[in-house]
Amino acid sequence: MITGPRIVHLEQKLLAGRHLEMSFARNRTFELWTTFMPRRRHFTNGVNEHLYSLQVYPEHFFRPFDPNRSFTKWALLEVTSHEGLPEGMEPFVLPAGAYAVFDFRGNAAQAQAAFRYIYGEWLPKSGYALDNRPHFELLGAKYRRDDPGSEEEIWIPVREAMLRPGP
Repeated sequence: MITGPRIVHLEQKLLAGRHLEMSFARNRTFELWTTFMPRRRHFTNGVNEHLYSLQVYPEHFFRPFDPNRSFTKWALLEVTSHEGLPEGMEPFVLPAGAYAVFDFRGNAAQAQAAFRYIYGEWLPKSGYALDNRPHFELLGAKYRRDDPGSEEEIWIPVREAMLRPGP
C-alpha cells in the first residue's frame, strides 16, 4: 500500500556507507547490504538508526527505460561528520532539494507496483518532473525486510515541471 505524497524540502545531509554498481536486470542489493550491515555497528557518529537505500541514476536514466542500464546503489546511514569513518565506509553528501515522499507498506515484491504507480501514474500528472539528484528509501524502525507489514518512505527528487508554451 502506498500513500502520499507530501512534498518536502530536504536540507543537505552527511551520510556514509558502501556502494555497488548494478542494474535492475543485475540487482546486487542483497550483496550490498550484506557487506554493509556487519560494519554498521562500528560507526561512532551516527545521527540515528535510520538507514538509507539510495540510488544515483545517470541523467535521463528513465528515458527510455532500460533494465540493463547501470546505476550506483548505496547502503548508508546519516552521520554527524565524515571524520573517523569505519574502515571500508565511504562518505556521501546528499544534496538539498525538494522530494515527493511516499509512505509505503509491504514487501519487496509489492514495492514494484508502488514504483510503477509513482513513475507511471503520479509523476506524469503531478506538475513535477524528476530532478537529477539521488532517489532513496528511508528505512526506519518499522522496516522489516520481506515482511508484508514492513514500512518505509520512498523519496523521489522533484522540481516543478516547466510549462510548455501554448500553440
